[in-house]
Amino acid sequence: SLKELVKGDYLVEAERISNEVALVCGSRAHLEQEAIATRSLFRTLLMHGFHLLVWLLCVRSVRDTQCGFKLLTREATRLCFRSLHVERWAFDVELLYLAERLNIPLSEVCVNWTEIDGSKIVPVWSWLQMGRDLFLIWLRYMIGAWKIHSKHK
Repeated sequence: SLKELVKGDYLVEAERISNEVALVCGSRAHLEQEAIATRSLFRTLLMHGFHLLVWLLCVRSVRDTQCGFKLLTREATRLCFRSLHVERWAFDVELLYLAERLNIPLSEVCVNWTEIDGSKIVPVWSWLQMGRDLFLIWLRYMIGAWKIHSKHK
């Protein structure tokens, strides 16, 4: 089950797990205070602003939506990717938004993270693009322009 996966019980039968519906996200949230100490005040403000927008518009059950690690069961993959639209940085947020709306169990696991120089994110421009994407994810689902495909298809 999801709880066994998160606890690190990797001896669970793979076939049984693959038929369940669950999504596990890697999280750097446990490193947040350490990371803030090495970021500029401006980048820290952008980060907190982005987290607030994510929480207000899209995802409330996951603290670190942008960590690249996502583990989905086969069924969760079928359900979420069927409705996925965003292909840029904010696709993680839409993926988690869909999982929440489909009542797919979500969990976060701590991962070790090392910052690598040469980030592709340009602080202000990337924040504006992702903010726009978050608003559009919320808006398009709210007005019905994008549909969440149900489990019954």
